[in-house]
Amino acid sequence: MKELFLIRHAKSSWDYPDLRDIERPLGARGKRDAPFMAEIMREKGLVPDGLVSSTARRAQDTALYFGKAFDRPSWNIELVEAIYEAFPDDLQGVVDGLNPEWDRVYLFGHNPGFTVYANRFAEGFRFDNVPTCGIVQIRGEVDEWPDCLPGQVKVEAWFFPKEYRI
Repeated sequence: MKELFLIRHAKSSWDYPDLRDIERPLGARGKRDAPFMAEIMREKGLVPDGLVSSTARRAQDTALYFGKAFDRPSWNIELVEAIYEAFPDDLQGVVDGLNPEWDRVYLFGHNPGFTVYANRFAEGFRFDNVPTCGIVQIRGEVDEWPDCLPGQVKVEAWFFPKEYRI
């Protein structure tokens, strides 16, 4: 069985208007939500085999919080440039190329690509927006990453920060 977790980067900072978009760091809320959501995944026992992130700083910083929760040093996070500003077909290409030895992968990236991609696997509902640090779990009884296609795998669950915070 293959299991993919789409994790949208945590809330970024807009305090540095001269930074390029790809360089924006996490903001205060992002620095709060990322470790919080990582801990929820750890408590649920959803230990990843691999962590794969966009090259954008905010996605990498989010991945680092998850890595820390699962005792994974930063060098265990695979950076993939194609995730940044990816369209759904680009994301499928990233998924197709995931390490075949991994069964559970956390993929850190961005909207609008993540919301559109998640909706490919949603059955009977639709996501309007995967929020910052929102997590969408997609899984199915397939043995290879290239087989993770609509109809073969589906959205199993989602975990959004607002569900856990008052």
